[in-house]
Amino acid sequence: MWRLHFLLCAFCLCNYLKGGMSLRLVELRIPSHAVRNQSARLECHFDLDGETLYSVKWYKDGNEFYRFVPRNMPPVQVFQLNGVTVDLHNSTENQVVLSSVQLTTTGVYRCEVSGEAPSFQTVTEHGHMMVVALPEEGPRITGGKPRYQTGDTVRVNCTSGRSKPAALLNWFINGEQADPSFLHGPETIITGREGLETSILGLEFVVKQKHFRRGDMKLKCSATIATIYWRSNEESVEGERPPRASVLESRGTVAPAGSRADRVQAAGSHTTILPRVPILALCSFVVMALSLR
Repeated sequence: MWRLHFLLCAFCLCNYLKGGMSLRLVELRIPSHAVRNQSARLECHFDLDGETLYSVKWYKDGNEFYRFVPRNMPPVQVFQLNGVTVDLHNSTENQVVLSSVQLTTTGVYRCEVSGEAPSFQTVTEHGHMMVVALPEEGPRITGGKPRYQTGDTVRVNCTSGRSKPAALLNWFINGEQADPSFLHGPETIITGREGLETSILGLEFVVKQKHFRRGDMKLKCSATIATIYWRSNEESVEGERPPRASVLESRGTVAPAGSRADRVQAAGSHTTILPRVPILALCSFVVMALSLR
């Protein structure tokens, strides 16, 4: 029994002489979102503080898929797990790179770091990563007309293609977010084996004069997924145009009599003007001839 007490005292003395050295997990970096078919980097930074590293292990949803033991040859060991493909060339004791992530790669990832004997200290931390399937194209606007007048009703839809999760849609009128009472939806349609989601958001409102800026009205729809995707589409429609006749009349104003414009027009005219005196003499001659009969 005394030997056991001696070993415990020796162990405590060793820890005391180390000055309270302990293994610390400094930082865990797990991206909250990753894009499907791209790579994702998981980082686990720790401070041994005088300890000797025994192992670094990575888990997904409680299942181990990566182990780094520096004293082993080779030091890296990978365990097969659905949705997880490790890039061995770029994975070390401080990071694990997952290549071509898929929707099934989504999950809770945990890093576990252990020190060597006699302490065998272990620190662990976890984080969640979601893999996102992005739409193949930006949002589409349908149902609009090329021209609207005051009193007309605008009825349009914004559709964001198949994605996971569904895109968040927003409508803007002339750069300002549309009144919530103008919106219909959103509606989500789930299709395919992977359950990809199509988003639809309607916009309906009665056109007022304030909706026109310099004769035009701009309707824009944006689609957002977390912090990794933002696309938009905008259409510009014409409003009421002032009649052009008033412009033509103002250009055709008649100049005052005796103005320079009259003199120029008279000088450039090709109309033949007969002298007044010969015409009066001719008329008098005709009257006299008739009276002699």
